[in-house]
Amino acid sequence: MQEILLAAWQGLGRFERRASLRTWLYRVATNRCLNMLRAASRRPRLEKPLDADLPEPTRLSEVAWIEPYPDVLLEGLTDSPPGPEARYEAREAISLTFVTALQLLPPRQRAVLILRDVLGYHATEVAEMLDSSTESVTSALKRARATLARKTPAGEREQPPPPSSPAEQALVERLTRAFEASDVDAIIGLLSEDVLFAMPPLEYVGRELATRFLIAVTLQQRPRNRVVATRANGQPALALYVRDPGGRVFHAMGLLVLTLTGDQVSAITRFDNSVLPRFGLPRKLPG
Repeated sequence: MQEILLAAWQGLGRFERRASLRTWLYRVATNRCLNMLRAASRRPRLEKPLDADLPEPTRLSEVAWIEPYPDVLLEGLTDSPPGPEARYEAREAISLTFVTALQLLPPRQRAVLILRDVLGYHATEVAEMLDSSTESVTSALKRARATLARKTPAGEREQPPPPSSPAEQALVERLTRAFEASDVDAIIGLLSEDVLFAMPPLEYVGRELATRFLIAVTLQQRPRNRVVATRANGQPALALYVRDPGGRVFHAMGLLVLTLTGDQVSAITRFDNSVLPRFGLPRKLPG
């Protein structure tokens, strides 16, 4: 972001007002991001996820690195609604599933998809931003949509309950109570049959593996826990804290981001304690 702001400030004298300031800033930001993606990776080196005795994963994710984003930082982020070209609503465009799928696209296809299908710019505007042709943009968008369709199939599941609706709150509260009591049976009862438990890059599919994963990672000795609810990527999230043997303090065990489908949890993605500060959450809670 600092580099984008610096590039915009240095280039402001060349802004010719042929497009809106918003469009010009998106051009600056998009090209700066593309340059960074072409450069050497700046992502942190992956470490072993946990010291726990984990079951063998169903598979390894094609995307090895992803982080949650607090909903509170998204409030009022867009200065205007997407244009008529947009395919994805704001809620879908920030979901973990969508953000993960985006990373499977080549950088240029990723930029085209976001500018066209999320922000709603016309093909001619995107072509100008990327110093490309309309035909090239249209071709890149077609390929990007095909890849995304394979990775995020639509229509196979029930829709999630609306954000902060009574249905969503009821499901999250039931899951919270189950985690606080270390009630594995109650937790499993809220999961879909093909639930995905992810701890990037590890992925576990199905209730049986989910049970083994839960016991190995968060409920080893089935202690009493505390749970703090928050939101990430437009989805409910739970920060899990486990009480130490002396009962004097609760230690953080990571953040669980929930994907809801109908009245069930269809996916849980676990992130380690390093993400807690951006949500304003401590690593310890008093007992």
